[in-house]
Amino acid sequence: MAWAVRQARLTDASVDAVIAWQYPVGYGWPSPVLQTFDFEANARQALADSVAQAGIEAPEVEVRQHVVQAHPATALLTAAADAQLLVVGNRGHGGFTEALLGSVSQHCVHHAHCPVVVVRGEPEDSPTV
Repeated sequence: MAWAVRQARLTDASVDAVIAWQYPVGYGWPSPVLQTFDFEANARQALADSVAQAGIEAPEVEVRQHVVQAHPATALLTAAADAQLLVVGNRGHGGFTEALLGSVSQHCVHHAHCPVVVVRGEPEDSPTV
């Protein structure tokens, strides 16, 4: 998010920040715990936190927030249909943490109709610059 906001500042653009959420597929659905958890509100708060943190670097950049119930790759490609640039992280929370590129990022790289920038996350123990 911070990279996208900095790029938007340099190019005098705005940012459409997208987070996608889905109900988990699993054994025993519906689970009482899952029935009481608000997945959309959780996603909305995660996005708001990310936007707030990134906005510290460039408060003049307009960031529009979009919370979408969809597969992440579908949500990102739909949002980027008319975009000048799509910025994604290098991997998410899937099971293959050693992979250099996650499945969503890889799908976006191959199917987006605009340039895609894949931003590698910071190691947890290194300071941010």
